[in-house]
Amino acid sequence: MRAVLNHTSLLPVSSTTTGSASPVPNSYESLEGGGYSGTSLQCSLRHLNARSPFPSLSELSSALGGLSGVSELEAETLRPMNLLQERNILPPKRAPPPEPNLSNDLRKVNCSPDTFRCTLTNIPQTQALLNKARLPLGLLLHPFRDLTQLPVITSNTIVRCRSCRTYINPFVSFLDQRRWKCNLCYRVNDVPDEFMYNPVTRSYGEPHKRPEVQNSTVEFIASSDYMLRPPQPAVYLFLLDVSHNAVESGYLNVFCQSLLDNLEKLPGDTRTHIGFVTFDSTVHFYNLQEGLSQPQMLVVSDIDDVFIPTHDSLLVNLKESKELVKDLLNALPGMFTHTRETQSALGPALQVAYKLMSPTGGRVSVFQTQLPTLGAGLLQSREDPNLRSSTKNVQHLGPATDFYKKLALDCSGQQIGVDLFLLSSQYSDLATLACVSKYSAGGVFYYPSFHHIHNTAQRQKFQKDLQRYLTRKIGFEAVMRIRCTKGLSIHTFHGNFFVRSTDLLSLANVNPDSGFAVQMSIEESLADTSLACFQAALLYTSSKGKRRIRVHTLCLPVVSQLSEVFAGADIQAISCLLANMAIDRSISSSLSDARDALVNAVVDCLTAYRANGSNIQPSGLIAPAALRLFPLYVLALLKQKALRTGTSTRLDERVFSMCELKSQPLQQIMHMVHPDLYRIDNMTELAALHLNDSVIPQPPLLQLTAEKLTREGAFLMDCGSVMYLWVGKCCNEMFICDVLGFPNYASLPSNMTEIPELQTTYSERTRAFISWLLESRTFHPAFHVVKDDASTKTSFFQHLVEDRTESAFSYYEFLLHVQQQMSK
Repeated sequence: MRAVLNHTSLLPVSSTTTGSASPVPNSYESLEGGGYSGTSLQCSLRHLNARSPFPSLSELSSALGGLSGVSELEAETLRPMNLLQERNILPPKRAPPPEPNLSNDLRKVNCSPDTFRCTLTNIPQTQALLNKARLPLGLLLHPFRDLTQLPVITSNTIVRCRSCRTYINPFVSFLDQRRWKCNLCYRVNDVPDEFMYNPVTRSYGEPHKRPEVQNSTVEFIASSDYMLRPPQPAVYLFLLDVSHNAVESGYLNVFCQSLLDNLEKLPGDTRTHIGFVTFDSTVHFYNLQEGLSQPQMLVVSDIDDVFIPTHDSLLVNLKESKELVKDLLNALPGMFTHTRETQSALGPALQVAYKLMSPTGGRVSVFQTQLPTLGAGLLQSREDPNLRSSTKNVQHLGPATDFYKKLALDCSGQQIGVDLFLLSSQYSDLATLACVSKYSAGGVFYYPSFHHIHNTAQRQKFQKDLQRYLTRKIGFEAVMRIRCTKGLSIHTFHGNFFVRSTDLLSLANVNPDSGFAVQMSIEESLADTSLACFQAALLYTSSKGKRRIRVHTLCLPVVSQLSEVFAGADIQAISCLLANMAIDRSISSSLSDARDALVNAVVDCLTAYRANGSNIQPSGLIAPAALRLFPLYVLALLKQKALRTGTSTRLDERVFSMCELKSQPLQQIMHMVHPDLYRIDNMTELAALHLNDSVIPQPPLLQLTAEKLTREGAFLMDCGSVMYLWVGKCCNEMFICDVLGFPNYASLPSNMTEIPELQTTYSERTRAFISWLLESRTFHPAFHVVKDDASTKTSFFQHLVEDRTESAFSYYEFLLHVQQQMSK
């Protein structure tokens, strides 16, 4: 029996890592939704030249399934590689996503991989073919990301298929000027009169040149047909923990200053409303009605039957009450300075937030610094610190109570999204608290050991995160639906939302930093079509009260050969989808089952590749070039805080890592799972990028192993939400002086959290490189300068995933383990 990743859960099938799996029938096939047929693809490979174990590209093209016209690029992705011998498998720079094998015309108008990515860029014709490849089929979406260019279409008629409701897009076909054929269900539809006119060229009679048919990402201004009620205003409620713990951490000072600095930049219009609730053992409201000389505090001490003391002045028009809001923000940090209140009534505070926001909907931002101890939703500590390094199963990954989930579902029904900021050095049961955001389409932010004075890196990160959070675009009362070509079906969703019907995601709030993933299966053969299409439509209300529909359409080729399925594998997308599935499995079953299933995903896929192309392969662990990073990424996942065992990991930190893997866009997940490592003390202008008068060096990516570090160097590691600059003991003093501003290694402080702006070539070059890395990133990482002898170096070294630890394989040992499992 073995553990495998399956679409309803990750099913246990044999134990290949620590912990034993319970015997359950092998149902990896239900990940793909059909029976696994063990028949191998009879490739005509026997005639290949016996002298060389590896064929030439032309031999490979003709051999793999008798493909006619395999491109050189595709043949390269199929090149067999012995992973036990080829150690330098990392590309010198971050590899772009694989390019789908489409005509130039289709490629030009296809959706950006930053928005929409599929695990397989060649869609298998049948479920049987998909089963044979042993790879998961799914999509990764970043639907509301910030865009520099977005065609916005104002039209009385939004043209959609009358049968499946697909929005017209670049991949439909026009039978003539008056009829178009849907690319998802193939129904023939009439072209409405209005669509005959092209507003861009101001010409008539060319519907195929309309912007909707020329762009795979568009935004429609929606009519009243797309509204259940008049669009809501932007409404923001801040729920602030003011217990002794909270005041001691100093987060209120940072929060109030940040909101004061960004008050003018909150997304909205003249209708924007704002309100504040603070809580400890009681709940405090603030009357901010225009005309008052100062804010009035109203205290409700009956937390068992919490009520709203007044209905018309707690959520106020920001424009009209701006001065009172500023007065409150200036006063709040000092109001609770001498508090002795140690209790936290978070549950009751959330209940009043729900009552306050229900008439309109909007966003609730919760700031919490400890375990809730009073009233509804109170929690007890469930963490045993002695079990943090356990190699056995980790307990308490799921919620202790359904109070927060139920509240989130109530909020979602009233279009209220809840975001949680947890700033805590003690266990706060994030596994339970996170439910309030998970099911209301909110987000979770976590700052362990936050202190505004003693933890500079966390304070700086909190400040920068708040600035982004308060000013980024927001969509209210949103829903998202994903449609796909007839024959394909979606069966599992990943991310923060509530599934309202089988394929409709309810998103009370939508933000540009959230990612989603879906799993798919092939229910009917796609033999009659050469293309498969996927369309995501996000209907939302903008902060200015406009109803809009953002539509993304992705087109991919359909293939009939197993070799083509392997050639089109997008290994980053596959790894991210498997991470989502493993998180679900660790909560629904156990962490060891999830870990076993990840290992088996690699074993099964490489076994399938070997079984169907065996005649060209020598002994060793063979993978096609397209999948060469698969074992490395899975090993990196197994060493992630979310999924690791045997290394001391706080329960809240583990759960936060799980939340991130389930709700971040692909690029952010990949930085977390497999960080980028560069040597930066010897960067030159060789092969540098020249952008806007600045020179950006391009040092090569290094493998994540201590073998690549030298005491003479300085190495930058980019983990997405944190960056480390590791400085060797014998590092060039010129670099230390010119970049870090200290005369030598010995004088470097052990808690540096930023690189100073110095007027030296070395400094400008280093800062230009780091700025370039951060360019497309919306949240700034925490930054740590790490000395070779400092205690912080353990956090740096734990990201060197290719090295062995007491409880985990090195990369080479892991390859041997996979090979051993394959030979069972």
